[in-house]
Amino acid sequence: MLEIIGYIAAIGMGLVLGLTGSGGAILTVPILVYLFSTDALLATTYSLGIVGVTSLVGTIKQLRLGNVVWQTALTFGLASVVGVVVARRLLLPFVPDVIQIGSLVLPKAIGLLLLFAFLMLFAAYKMIKPQQYNLNEMPTANNPVIFTLKGLLIGLVTGFVGASGGFLIIPVLVLSAKLEMKQAIGTSLFIVMANCLIGFASSLNGQIPISWGFFTCFAGLAIIGILTGIQYATKISNAKLKRAFGWFVLCMGLFIVMKELVLRF
Repeated sequence: MLEIIGYIAAIGMGLVLGLTGSGGAILTVPILVYLFSTDALLATTYSLGIVGVTSLVGTIKQLRLGNVVWQTALTFGLASVVGVVVARRLLLPFVPDVIQIGSLVLPKAIGLLLLFAFLMLFAAYKMIKPQQYNLNEMPTANNPVIFTLKGLLIGLVTGFVGASGGFLIIPVLVLSAKLEMKQAIGTSLFIVMANCLIGFASSLNGQIPISWGFFTCFAGLAIIGILTGIQYATKISNAKLKRAFGWFVLCMGLFIVMKELVLRF
């Protein structure tokens, strides 16, 4: 029964990604962990691949709509890809199997899941809080160094927790690159696609037990969702959708923290 709900949720994940250009991994990791009983560390790898393939299809659709700004996508995307590779190849392997914070001792997988949950809470706050994008008040707008550093930072986040980072990318594209919302969503999907696929490829070392049949089924359902989401994106208020999604993400983040940090002990 839980798996049936999980496959339905896969369509929902793609739908949200198509509508908002973000939220793919925020939904994918909990779906994999709690509905398919996937190990948390393995779920971050699955998430990178599934969201990457789904975003690839979404990017092709956005390209046809003319919503991908190539110069911004390549500049920001290159910096974030470097961050992903550094995190997956150089930093993540050195995270100890057991993480100790004071008297709190956590397995590596649970530690990463909690980090992901706190990231969800931050994302929820950013989505629920009304956004006033006043470019004239942003001192970092058009600053190429700050812009590149933000790309690198988002790439590091993507690599560590398997989150595509779209909810962080879109505000940066609007504020620093001065893109319109539709262009930000389309360009974000391209960057998410590059980050996730390269992060997924860099994680495949022959020791990770990927079930390609399951991967294909989940990604296929998510693709149905993203194509539907892009189709209806112009008919739904993006601000209202983001707030509703933000409240959902807040509940999910609190659930993970409670389950893994409070109820576990």
